[in-house]
Amino acid sequence: MKYIYGLLFLAILCSCKNEKTEGVPAEETIEETVDNSLIYPEEKHFKTLRQVTFGGDNAEAYWSWDDKQIIFQSNNTAWGLECDQMFLMNADETFDSIIPPMVSTGKGRTTCAYFLPGNERFVYGSTHLGGDECPETPLRREGKYVWPIYDSYDIFVAEAPLMPTVGRVAGPILGPRGKMPTPIPPQAPIDAILDRERR
Repeated sequence: MKYIYGLLFLAILCSCKNEKTEGVPAEETIEETVDNSLIYPEEKHFKTLRQVTFGGDNAEAYWSWDDKQIIFQSNNTAWGLECDQMFLMNADETFDSIIPPMVSTGKGRTTCAYFLPGNERFVYGSTHLGGDECPETPLRREGKYVWPIYDSYDIFVAEAPLMPTVGRVAGPILGPRGKMPTPIPPQAPIDAILDRERR
């Protein structure tokens, strides 16, 4: 019986295709497809690369489950920020002259936002309940970055599709950046609420 299994395994292994594809060596292919100054000539893994933010420290960017949106943190001072806050953008957007919609409170420091399955909500860490100000940033140790873990970090879940609309449409009505609006349920008649707030 051992021999039958051995021969069966050998037959399956030999039947796998191992065709060599004819074509251009990888180095030449890369040089032909790379016309982007953001990609180093030695890079063999990127076909294209596009910069979507300009200025500030923009990091911790994560895709939605359907690859249509990106959530990221930034402390771009040109956007009026003192420390990291969370922003949401569509995959085809670029923010070189406008500010993307903020989806965190604008208070404290935020970190590590991730979309939850279904793309309706995301989770992130924030220190805003511990205080409106940015917590002190630790100094580098021996030239190495130190990842701060503040005792005031809490975990929050927010509604992804609703927050950019609230910020963009209701922001001028609600007041300056950093003022957190009262959450509106997803089924609420937003037009009626906005009309009422404009009066």
